[in-house]
Amino acid sequence: MLRDSYAEDKLFAKILELVPAMEPGLAAIDEYLEDEELFKLIRADFSKRWKNTLFTGCNSTPVEVIMRMLVVKRLYGYSYAETERVVSDSLTLRQFCRLYLQPVPDEKTIMRWNNLLKGETLEKFNARIAELAVKHKITKGKKLRTDGTVVESNIHPPSDSRQLADSVRVLERTVQRARKVSQAIRTAVKETGTKLTQKARDLARSLFENARKKKETARETGRQLYRALIEQTTEVIGQARQVLPHLKQMKDKYAKRLVKTLENFTPLAEQVIDQTERRVFQNEQVPAQEKIVSIFEPHTDIICRGKETKPVEYGHKIWLDEVDGGIVSGYRILDGNPSDMQQWQPSLTAHQKLFRHPPQQASADRGVYSPDNETLAQKMGVKRIILPKRGYKSKQRKTLESRKWFVNGRKWHAGIEGRISVLKRAHGLERCLDRGEDGFHRWVGWGIIAGNLAVMGRAT
Repeated sequence: MLRDSYAEDKLFAKILELVPAMEPGLAAIDEYLEDEELFKLIRADFSKRWKNTLFTGCNSTPVEVIMRMLVVKRLYGYSYAETERVVSDSLTLRQFCRLYLQPVPDEKTIMRWNNLLKGETLEKFNARIAELAVKHKITKGKKLRTDGTVVESNIHPPSDSRQLADSVRVLERTVQRARKVSQAIRTAVKETGTKLTQKARDLARSLFENARKKKETARETGRQLYRALIEQTTEVIGQARQVLPHLKQMKDKYAKRLVKTLENFTPLAEQVIDQTERRVFQNEQVPAQEKIVSIFEPHTDIICRGKETKPVEYGHKIWLDEVDGGIVSGYRILDGNPSDMQQWQPSLTAHQKLFRHPPQQASADRGVYSPDNETLAQKMGVKRIILPKRGYKSKQRKTLESRKWFVNGRKWHAGIEGRISVLKRAHGLERCLDRGEDGFHRWVGWGIIAGNLAVMGRAT
């Protein structure tokens, strides 16, 4: 049964008198998390864990405890295991997490509860934090600066050969596990051990070494190696399709997990074969939107932003809206790599909805500029529009962009790069360590929430 919180512990309160008080920033965050709306958002998702979670079963770890431990995790950049250990060892964090003298939930418990949260819930959670920032006069929402960045998926550098080898490894391992649960499967599919996996690894390694050679014969050798690797992958896909009907007839949970694995990875392996054949044997330039760069994180986008240090990035582009006071009032995880120009209207609309008034000043980089975007901001009531124009500028445009308010607006806008840097370095937005598309949304959401709470803690 879902519990909201633990009862206050008088003995723990007496013990706290012997240790230093909670440091001011953390104490301020502690007060913000007392907000009832924040609690209700998290509780609503947790209540859907099981059909009768709210009414029956053993008492759960309280919602308040899990919510605060997840905040601690991202606030200080801990792993789940580190969060469990540090909270257990610290009287201050026990007080912050409302654990008192109760046992600390283990890392797997925290992870399972976190996996119940939806990306939309964390967006609402962050919007409520922005409202609290207005209430406590940390921001007024008069200025808006908006910019994009990329959060990378946790994948190795992509290559078709490696993905084919990964496909063989996962599918063969699952097929061999399936053989152990059914005599019919053992009869239908022969024992291979890790024979195909080892061959696929060797072929992938040979392809990697061959790719570094510049001789004309290396290209034909690469084709032959790819042909052999595709044959290995096709063979194991055939075994997986033989196994599936037998597994689907079984009702135990283990068989269902095997079915889920095969149904997930078999189409992905076939897609990798397709894109490899098109690229290697048909000399076709496969469009980025038709490619997958990881069978483990197939949602990953290929993003080219023209940066010298990172010409191609693998993850998702996110768009941030920051207001005065250093609060990221909104964020969006974009699909693919859309033009920056398309993000101006959603940012202004979201600001209007959250703060119930347009910003007095709104700014973005050159990539967002267009006459239509400037006109839109004027119609919405934005007084100072800081959108520098790319390319040729008329004399009138140069005069506008040299005015003091425009120059000062550009200087203020540069601060969003610092905010992005802090979110990446301190709160994990450099690379997502959660799995799947839902995990990506949770990772980004908690990172931005932790960043905002840290700013609010320092401002109090």
